[in-house]
Parts: sequence; C-alpha cells; structure tokens
Amino acid sequence: MDEQADKRVLAEEGEEPSDRPKEGRARKGTPDAAFDLWLQRGLHAMYDDIAREPIPEELLRLIEQDRTK
Repeated sequence: MDEQADKRVLAEEGEEPSDRPKEGRARKGTPDAAFDLWLQRGLHAMYDDIAREPIPEELLRLIEQDRTK
C-alpha cells in the first residue's frame, strides 16, 4: 500500500493523516500494525521450534575454546 492509500485508510478511520514517518504510525488498526502482527506470527510459527533446540555440544566447545584465547 502506498502512502496515499495509507492516508485514505487513516481518514476513513477518523484519524488525521500526518506527515510522520511510517514507524510513528504503526498502531493498532493501521495497515502497518496488521502487517507487523502477521509477520510476527508467521516468524514464530516457522522458527519457534528451531529456537527451542539445544545448542550443539560441538558449537559450545568451539565458543569456549575461543573465549580462552
């Protein structure tokens, strides 16, 4: 969605469009917030199982060896 479309959506919701950067507009109910929520849920669905896996012993050993140098 382009910036003009963002302003139209905000106007329809009764908010005043502003010239603030997109980062300042990512509130609940805006297109940016919906995308952020979709992205967060998608990334969690794909990577939570991987993030919970234990760190391999070989990698821990290499990290510990590097610390001692």
